[in-house]
Amino acid sequence: MYRLLVIGLLLTLVTGCASLSRERLAANLTSAMLNQNDPDIVRDGAPAYLLLLDSMIRDTPRDQTLLMAGARLYGAFASGLIREPVRIKRLTQRSWEYAQRAFCPRYGAICAQSDARFDQFTATIDRIAPDDLGLLYVYATSWAGWIAARSDDWSALADLPKVEYLLERVVARVPDYDHGRAQLYLAVMHSQLPPSMGGKPEIGKQHFELAIAYSDGRDLMAKVEYARRYARLVFDQSLHDRLLTEVLAAPAEAPDLTLSNILAKQQAEQLLKDEYF
Repeated sequence: MYRLLVIGLLLTLVTGCASLSRERLAANLTSAMLNQNDPDIVRDGAPAYLLLLDSMIRDTPRDQTLLMAGARLYGAFASGLIREPVRIKRLTQRSWEYAQRAFCPRYGAICAQSDARFDQFTATIDRIAPDDLGLLYVYATSWAGWIAARSDDWSALADLPKVEYLLERVVARVPDYDHGRAQLYLAVMHSQLPPSMGGKPEIGKQHFELAIAYSDGRDLMAKVEYARRYARLVFDQSLHDRLLTEVLAAPAEAPDLTLSNILAKQQAEQLLKDEYF
């Protein structure tokens, strides 16, 4: 019943406020979710908003702004608030589909090479216009989320180098893109394997440090992932505990990071309780 009431309210806003564009509504609601300090409210209310986005996209299926909003929100909901693996796969599938529908009409040649060999795929990337960096970022991060939800599928994991290449292109042009979140994605990607197995976690460490610096330390999830992905990988308990202690002591409120920071604090508390070392 609660979700039905939320949907009804949102539909009233869409149909009743002629001055409020669909794109502005999507942006405002996205911002409201990101700045919410109660994850349970978002967990309960987000499905209604996602259904609203679906309906708006169905009405204007080529609206790039709405498609990008849909890709971002489905991906964020799946990665931060859902625990059921099957459901995460469904949500990341929708995120990836919306990202492709936003990106591919403009860059069909790149999408056509998404299943090709790495060298064939990367040869198409220089065609991205500087003004489309946001579009490229959504395409790359939605793809990354889709792969992460299918970590048991080697054919999906084989595409990670392509996603990494796309994000490298983003940070090469704008190093602090998305307040360091692009660096955070790269940090996690480089912190999957220890050096003994051919991994390069020190490159991941560099990206973690940049992610923290570019957010002025306000993105607490960067420190949580730094502890979880890098410090645990190299068995550095002092770094691990310091980062997580800093997260617990830091304020959660930050523009468009409040929800993420609340979740980071919850995860930091749990990680400190784990008997990992």
